[in-house]
Amino acid sequence: MKKYLLLLLLASSLYTQAADVNVKDYGATGDGTTLDSKAIQQAIDACTQKGGGKVIFPAGKYLSGTIVIKNNVTLLLQKDALILGSTNIEHYDNIDPFTDGLGIDVGWALLVAVDVQHIGIEGEGAIDGQGAKLKAQHILTDNRGESKIWGRRPFLLRIVRCTDVTVRGVSLYYAAAWTSHYFQSKQILIENVKIVSHGVAHNDGMDIDGCQQVQIRDCDVVSGDDALCFKTTSSTMACKNITVTRLKLKSNQAAIKMGTESMAPFEEINISHCDIYDTRNGGIKLLTVDGAHLRNITISDITMKNVRTPMLLRLGSRLNVFRKGKDTQQPTGTFDNVVIRNVKAEAAADAQLKPPSGILITGVPGHYISNVTLENIEISLAGGGTAENARHAVPEAIDQYPEVKTFGPLIPAWGIWARHVKGLKLKNIKLTLASDDLRPAFIAEDGQDIELTGWTLPAAAGAASIVRLENVQGAKVDDFTVTGRAATFVKIEGKDSKGVKTGKVKYVTPVAKAL
Repeated sequence: MKKYLLLLLLASSLYTQAADVNVKDYGATGDGTTLDSKAIQQAIDACTQKGGGKVIFPAGKYLSGTIVIKNNVTLLLQKDALILGSTNIEHYDNIDPFTDGLGIDVGWALLVAVDVQHIGIEGEGAIDGQGAKLKAQHILTDNRGESKIWGRRPFLLRIVRCTDVTVRGVSLYYAAAWTSHYFQSKQILIENVKIVSHGVAHNDGMDIDGCQQVQIRDCDVVSGDDALCFKTTSSTMACKNITVTRLKLKSNQAAIKMGTESMAPFEEINISHCDIYDTRNGGIKLLTVDGAHLRNITISDITMKNVRTPMLLRLGSRLNVFRKGKDTQQPTGTFDNVVIRNVKAEAAADAQLKPPSGILITGVPGHYISNVTLENIEISLAGGGTAENARHAVPEAIDQYPEVKTFGPLIPAWGIWARHVKGLKLKNIKLTLASDDLRPAFIAEDGQDIELTGWTLPAAAGAASIVRLENVQGAKVDDFTVTGRAATFVKIEGKDSKGVKTGKVKYVTPVAKAL
């Protein structure tokens, strides 16, 4: 019996090795000028027909248009192997079209897998989409304007309705649109991947779109658009059971973002131990605006340096549909049970909001953000707000695209501003200012059951209040340490305000600055 099992294992090993193929054996040149798409596809097709294995790319530059990954195939990019995207837009196919959050038809790709399983891209090699060069060629023949034509350009990698996907070790460079898009797929591992993708618009790093059982770890992302972005462009499958850890993120937009397209739920997502730096929009942006239920999200142990507007939490009613003919418009969603803890952020002085603010939390009338806890949060801000700024009215923007600038040009609170919230808990919050700010550190408008405890922060002598509560029913404000004094600790306004309890506040005399 043991001998029989040994023979089976040996036969299986030999069969697996026999299924591995080398793209050069199928005619790929790897010279960087010859279009190798057909040869690469033949190698992949041969590999899957034999039962699967590795499609090996030795060192070289493999110029290519769309490549379709098949069942049981792993692309192995050996050291100094480079898949180079063609700059001819006609070399790309769109196997699964859809519409993005801006209303643009998208879906073309360099590497794509649709409805397959047990696939991967691994190795020490790289994939370069040559995005800037492709754009330069594209606009020579299509002059309709960037906002209308960018979606025709290919993503670098698309994984569509696949199961058991591994992307490990490789580097992804300079996509012509989104860098990597994973749609309605399960059992995904993204590990030790480096992404450098900027130079053209919409260079998202990783887009996780309605995927489940996902692990992302030890990756380094430098992106021209959102670095790590969770989406649900279809209502039929949630983003669920996802763990992200030890990422380094730089972005010209948001570092961690959820919900630009948001039809199906976002739930059971845990993100931890990430370093965010030099990010020109939000550090953390959690959004649901197209009917999704966003719930049971935990984000912890995050550092941010030189980040514009560290956090935006938004429940809105844009209610877009992204897969025309396959989905229908949904009612407003929900935003519930989110915990963000252990965050240290250095907010950029040059921000979308002028003067800058730290955290924005807002639902819409009749639809509350509920049960959010922010705990152990430290944010340093520039300051500079005036008494007039403290009374600025923020637009509701109920059906607008969910961005920080949507609520600009400024926010009446310099630290945390919250509107249409229930069960908001803000614990152990430390805020610092580089210069005086006459706005309140915290404002709540239309809130219920709000708890502020364990705050440490400065107050400017000319400020009307440190905390302002407008039409708030049920609030606890306790255990504050304040350097300096405002005219009032807590100012209560609005005919619907009631049940506000204030506790201990310790005032500390500011240390005189040396001349």
